[in-house]
Amino acid sequence: MKRIFTRISVLAGICLLAINVAFAQNITVKGRVTDGGDKSTIPSVSVLVKGTQNGTQTDATGAFSINAPANGTLVFTYLGYVTQEVAVNNRTTLNVVLQSSSQQLDQVVVVGYGTQRKIDVTGSVASVKGEEISKQASVNPISALQGKVAGVNITNSGTPGSSPQITIRGTGTIYGNTGVLYVVDGVWFDDVSFLNPSDIENLSILKDASSQSIYGIRAANGVVLITTKKGKSGDPVISYNGSVGYKKVTNQVEMANATEYATIINELISLNDPAATPLFANPASYGVGTNWYNQGFRNAMQTNHQVSINGGTEKTTYNFSLGYTGEDGIVKTQDYKRYTAKFSNDFQVLKPLKVGYTLSGTAIRTNDVDGGIFRQLYAAGPVVPVYYADGSYGDANDFSLGGGNNFNPQVTLDFFNQKSKNYRFTGNVYAELTFAKHFTFRTSAGGEFAQNEVRGYAPVYQATQGQRNTQSKLDVRRDENRNWILENTLTYKNTFGNHNITVLAGTTAQRRKNYFLNSSALDVPFSSDGDLYLALGTAGKSTVTDGGSLTTSASYFGRVNYSFKDRYLLNATIRRDGASQFYGGGDLWGNFPAVGAGWVISNEEFMKDQKVVSYLKLKGSWGKVGNAGVPVNPTTLTIAQGGNLVAFYNGVGYTGANINSLVPSFLNWERTVGTDLGLEAKFLNNRLSIETGFYNKKTEQAIFEIPILTSIGTASGRLIGNQADFQNRGFEFLASYADQTKSGFSYSISGNIGINNNKVLSVVTGLNPIYAGGAGIANGALATRTIQGGPIGSFFGYQVAGIFQNTAEVAASAQSASAKPGDFRYVDVNGDGAIDGKDRVVLGNPNPKYSYGLNATFGYKQFDLSMDIQGVADVDVYNANIAFRFGNENFSKDFYDNRWRGPGTSTTYPSANVGSTNNAAPNSFYVEDGSYIRLRNVQLGYTLAPSLMSKISLKKVRVFVDAQNAINLFGYKGFTPEIGGTPTNAGIDANVYPLSATYRLGLQVTF
Repeated sequence: MKRIFTRISVLAGICLLAINVAFAQNITVKGRVTDGGDKSTIPSVSVLVKGTQNGTQTDATGAFSINAPANGTLVFTYLGYVTQEVAVNNRTTLNVVLQSSSQQLDQVVVVGYGTQRKIDVTGSVASVKGEEISKQASVNPISALQGKVAGVNITNSGTPGSSPQITIRGTGTIYGNTGVLYVVDGVWFDDVSFLNPSDIENLSILKDASSQSIYGIRAANGVVLITTKKGKSGDPVISYNGSVGYKKVTNQVEMANATEYATIINELISLNDPAATPLFANPASYGVGTNWYNQGFRNAMQTNHQVSINGGTEKTTYNFSLGYTGEDGIVKTQDYKRYTAKFSNDFQVLKPLKVGYTLSGTAIRTNDVDGGIFRQLYAAGPVVPVYYADGSYGDANDFSLGGGNNFNPQVTLDFFNQKSKNYRFTGNVYAELTFAKHFTFRTSAGGEFAQNEVRGYAPVYQATQGQRNTQSKLDVRRDENRNWILENTLTYKNTFGNHNITVLAGTTAQRRKNYFLNSSALDVPFSSDGDLYLALGTAGKSTVTDGGSLTTSASYFGRVNYSFKDRYLLNATIRRDGASQFYGGGDLWGNFPAVGAGWVISNEEFMKDQKVVSYLKLKGSWGKVGNAGVPVNPTTLTIAQGGNLVAFYNGVGYTGANINSLVPSFLNWERTVGTDLGLEAKFLNNRLSIETGFYNKKTEQAIFEIPILTSIGTASGRLIGNQADFQNRGFEFLASYADQTKSGFSYSISGNIGINNNKVLSVVTGLNPIYAGGAGIANGALATRTIQGGPIGSFFGYQVAGIFQNTAEVAASAQSASAKPGDFRYVDVNGDGAIDGKDRVVLGNPNPKYSYGLNATFGYKQFDLSMDIQGVADVDVYNANIAFRFGNENFSKDFYDNRWRGPGTSTTYPSANVGSTNNAAPNSFYVEDGSYIRLRNVQLGYTLAPSLMSKISLKKVRVFVDAQNAINLFGYKGFTPEIGGTPTNAGIDANVYPLSATYRLGLQVTF
């Protein structure tokens, strides 16, 4: 009996083993996917084996076939439908019915310190997926946002690796920090140039005060939340993403050639002295001459490579990536190289306890160019050769030119030697404990260590008469930043009956430390291998300056999110911040409250039977945020010694000292108060989505500099204080339509527009204005004015009424004492018979009123196409290049062709004497329309068919070609109207870095 029982047990064990083996084997599963409403088949549905990268899509008839474990689970995903998971259970045929997600209540967006369902958001939050960012040929991830989000204006620079300027709903400060706050995996940053765009999972932009207030201390200019990619459970997945391409200058400004240059220089000499002998006896003999832009510019190579590994188990997940970006500048000798590494781990230590960390490192190295090279390339005379026949440099002085144009740009390119190195290490570690069913406690610590070093060496050389150096010099500048942040949050989340509530409470402590060292040494000998040190210089001929800053802050915050029946929404936030920079003379602590409410109208009973609107939500919010981005201890009175100051004691002279500037005895926080109203709607079974919003953002007690008389004893002639109120008021609109045909053609088209009006509401001094905008302006004149009732940084100067044609017109004008034929005729605004500062008027606005974007994606079978169009309108720029002259600089071809050269030849362009005091004064001629529209990005991709990839043991292979900034339409006469600058100096083109177009070929492979 015992033997029989043993045999039965063995047989049963074998049967169980066979069953387990059978269920562990892969089987072929076939089926069809249909719509739960009209019962039609759905093509291009994503079918994925859960926990793996093994997937396929349904064909034009909704059919699919996939190899899957007999005990596995298939995940079916399609736009506009509820994602469905179906267990295989050893079945070879599965027919699946997908239900339309009429309200998409489960869509989640990232907000401050957590996530929210899209339906629950009462503020203005825009989300962009990481895959949309990585499609762009941009080194900086923020550049890729251009044109994608309403109300967000981004100004790019052509400099390799540079950080773009980003403005969210207008400029709201002048003296304070104008940059947005970046929060990357919980750590605060001022810029994200260290981030590889391919490492980003999601990016959220908090645009209104209600959503920003949770970051009160630094949220006045907006908040950008970035979540990097994390590990996912499943088999290891290895991905490669790479591209190679080149950049070339677009819209290159055409300059006068050598013959034209010689002709107009002769004209200039004659205008100033009719009896003078022409400098160039035979202008035609110089031919075309040197095209200095062609000499200094090049087609610049760009390459990018990233490898990542992702995977894990139910208990542990990991993500690791390595990246390299190499980008040459369009100016010869300039280049940029960036190396990135990122590693993250998450561990489910116990069922209620999860811990993890993210570490990243970035190393950047650049070969820099002289900041004045663009001025030189613009102004250099084309009659000057690059080299003479004997190989020596062409010398402008050999042509008796003199004046300001005494340089050969090639000399600058050859002898300028400056290299930069930047290292940054960032990290964050966290622990998350769930207890008592509804509570989650999270603690995290993060920070960064960054070091930047710039070494510039000027050797001894003799190239031309004006370009030489008799004493070598080595400059070394080093900056270090050591910042950390500690945060603790406790979250209560519960749903009971028709009520859904989430309560958050938390604390934050931060420290930001900066240290800098500037040093130089003379007579440092040249070293061909680049080993240059300060100690090699002559003793006693070196200087060292060091300094730094330390700021700390502490914060307490809380938030309540409540919804009833998914219809009525309430959001309330409070944050209290203390900042050390206000210690001893300011309002050390600031309170930043906010409240938002929403009404999901489509969930009301009276909306149930209608078929037009599938989703409709009305929302509104109010909030207050702050700006602590001011210099440390702004209320501390400082003095400085100077050689021009002398103090006598007992008849002996000593070096004196003076007050740098007057400071207030007390300084309040700069606060921004915002109101937001919005509407969200979906139509046509969620295929058409619309979002609109109105906002009113007011900066109160803005920290502002007002001019004072230097006669009272200050060096700067300005007083800092809470002295102004600014306002940005606008409207935003976003519409998108997405659908897919039964033949498998899918498409999505979206458009957005933002309208913003910037205005100075009040200044303590009333109508006393702030003048600025002198950088790059001829004669040091100030070209902008900020005054009560107008926008920040308006262009300001004389209104041009035409060109004087003869001496009689000059004699009969208010400018008879200073003008001559060919000069600008200015409007006598106040009619007093004289042209002076009282006749200046507002000439333009550098703050764009309209910004817009159009984005589209298309897919058919293995092909995909994406396209982004972006632009701005109703904005002005100031072309300072034309009049910034010292005598014999070159002219643009446009100016040469249209210049005044005698009575009746031009009524709009002045003579060659444009650099004279009368003509160079800021005026309406130099203010041009800065509107533009461009094809920001277009990309065509092809993904190999799944059947082919399975044969070569790959999960995905995609090749693509793309172009960035390939088409640019604008009327501005410079390289690009996309010109940045500080708030009171914005939009002034003093030889900005030119715009470039990028063309790439790329490959994406998943193993």
